[in-house]
Amino acid sequence: MAEHPISIGSGEIEQVLRDTELLPVLERALANFSSEGGGGGVEQPVRSTVPVAKYNGFLGVMPAYSAEDDALVTKIVRFYQTTSSSASSHHATVLLFDPRNGILKAVMDGRVITERRTALVSAIATKYLKRQNLDVLCILGAGPQAVSHYEIFTQMFPFKQVKVWSRTRERVEKFVKTVKGPVQMCTSAKEAVLGADVVITVTMATEPVLFGEWVKPGAHVNAVGACRPEWRELDDGLMKSAVLYVDSREAAMRESGDVILSGAEIFAELGEVVKGTKPALCERTTVFKSLGMAIEDAVAAKLVYDRWEVKNKQKS
Repeated sequence: MAEHPISIGSGEIEQVLRDTELLPVLERALANFSSEGGGGGVEQPVRSTVPVAKYNGFLGVMPAYSAEDDALVTKIVRFYQTTSSSASSHHATVLLFDPRNGILKAVMDGRVITERRTALVSAIATKYLKRQNLDVLCILGAGPQAVSHYEIFTQMFPFKQVKVWSRTRERVEKFVKTVKGPVQMCTSAKEAVLGADVVITVTMATEPVLFGEWVKPGAHVNAVGACRPEWRELDDGLMKSAVLYVDSREAAMRESGDVILSGAEIFAELGEVVKGTKPALCERTTVFKSLGMAIEDAVAAKLVYDRWEVKNKQKS
């Protein structure tokens, strides 16, 4: 008889999941995903999404398998549009299966995994696509993803100034109290963006909040929000003038309103840059459109499970 799956909560995940360990695992997963002819051993369909129109929300199902990591995972994620400063727009549960027989091994809270892997993939994109000097970081949005991006970006890059804006003043004030380090609160998105070397958009916007005319030439943009085909964060001017990188071409062409509605041409997947099969055009203004991929959750969950096992064996 099969054992019952273990349950791993957010507190335990925070204890065992280390950014320094997860970052190279994610880089490898991105490269494997973008390998020609499926040679990277990654199986991942585009996420299935069920609208919950009555409550202004969506339920997404994200399965993936990595042969190299021997990780079989399905993430179930809900994302609801909310204006409340206390309510998260996203919540996720990650299911880790034994790939040898398909038996469920673990049920994990998906919050920490989603926040950390998303911010680290943005950081990987920035590492490859940034210019040499990084002085000013701009974050549009002030929710949990803004916090995780702030924490990782200020650790990995030598920014001298961080500017933050959100439509909701209460969210910005909560953000400033949460993070460690100086933050400039801006009264408009334009004020936050002007002069920034790296711009991160982590909003629930359905219409553009970032305009190309504000963006410093040669800056790098990580666009993380707007994960529906009718939602936008970036305007046509930026989308068409910048060099566009994505996590998945197929997903971007089906899910990203920024890509679909602007008609912008995708230059490369981030994994192709990591592999070296496509160049990082750092001298140009660059945009990385991140929709989030199940393979990122798969390798992160496998790492969590392995570290959890080691920790509990040491206790016994």
